[in-house]
Amino acid sequence: MIVKPKIRGFICTTAHPKGCYENVKRQVEYVKAHKKTDGAKKVLVVGASMGYGLASRISAAFSCGAATIGVIFDKPASNGRTGSAGWYNTAAFEELAAKDGIYAKTVNGDAYSDEIKEKVISMIKNDLGKVDMVVYSLAAPRRTDRDGTVYSSVLKTTGSPYTNKTIDLKTKQISEITIQPADDKEIFDTVKVMGGEDWKDWIDALIKADAIEKDAVTVAYSYIGPELTHPMYYDGSIGKAKEHLLKTSHEISETTSIKAYVSVNKALVTQSSAAIPIVPLYISILYKVMKEKGLHEGCIEQMYRLFNEKLFVQDRTTDENGQLRLDDWEMRPEVQSEVSGIWENISNDNISSCADIDGYWNDFYELFGFGFDNVDYDEDVEIDVKIPSVSE
Repeated sequence: MIVKPKIRGFICTTAHPKGCYENVKRQVEYVKAHKKTDGAKKVLVVGASMGYGLASRISAAFSCGAATIGVIFDKPASNGRTGSAGWYNTAAFEELAAKDGIYAKTVNGDAYSDEIKEKVISMIKNDLGKVDMVVYSLAAPRRTDRDGTVYSSVLKTTGSPYTNKTIDLKTKQISEITIQPADDKEIFDTVKVMGGEDWKDWIDALIKADAIEKDAVTVAYSYIGPELTHPMYYDGSIGKAKEHLLKTSHEISETTSIKAYVSVNKALVTQSSAAIPIVPLYISILYKVMKEKGLHEGCIEQMYRLFNEKLFVQDRTTDENGQLRLDDWEMRPEVQSEVSGIWENISNDNISSCADIDGYWNDFYELFGFGFDNVDYDEDVEIDVKIPSVSE
């Protein structure tokens, strides 16, 4: 079928298999063009099909030469509908890994469930023995607990309502938006979904099964950002979850022989960030400033730098809370000063010159395999793509 992007809200309901392949191939080529990393060799990536999780898996495989097992929750094509972008990304990753003789297998299912944990651990024991790194990169909207309770995360402020600028990316119109605060239950539920509880469950399950090396490392991802975005992120409901994530990293490090880190990453266009009010306008301005200063990075540049310069080095440099800071370029004073100045003065009259809206949209479309100049989007493509290691 001929596949075109169909946008609904902040997601694209279609994905292009050849475009997704191109997206993954370019990330692989970026990593292979840079020096190798003397790092982990047997890596589990929980949340491996898009964004930072996918970039982590690519960096592990093609920079460290690591065997990887990825956990995804994606859909193949069915009933004339395309598969999800994550499905096509994973198929592309396994194909490219196989070409280089790199072990790669994937488990598709609910990462929060005991069933998937058991399936993954069995694969580790049978194929790898033990893993020496676990990347935890889940960004799910909801979680079903063992007792069947469903918890849903919310993207809200806390304490009191918050009003600031936002943008309708389709019309490029700036307006004011007021976000109501989350109540106690919404905050609790968001922490259940996006906090560190499941991360620790994975580590505990791996330790119990003797499927992780005693000196292994594990990393989860977070964002802090400038004061401008704090009410919606750092001090918001999702920030409470990330606070729990950090606390969990300390708990893992203090109660096991495994070293756990939270990596604070740069603001980027992802399925998650696109859904947060106010943040897309900030990202659009940030992109413009960082690109002009030659400091812009995407997911793959960030994750390669994490592996090669931050994580697998003799002396790991962390902040006062023990976090690895990949947002160090974003948070440079000269960057934030310029972003703040633009934020104060941006309007519908000057938005084209003050923000990189096109760059935002390019990144958004590329998440779903669209917008690559060497892909013919008018040709019929086979949407029924198989992931070699996954039984549908």
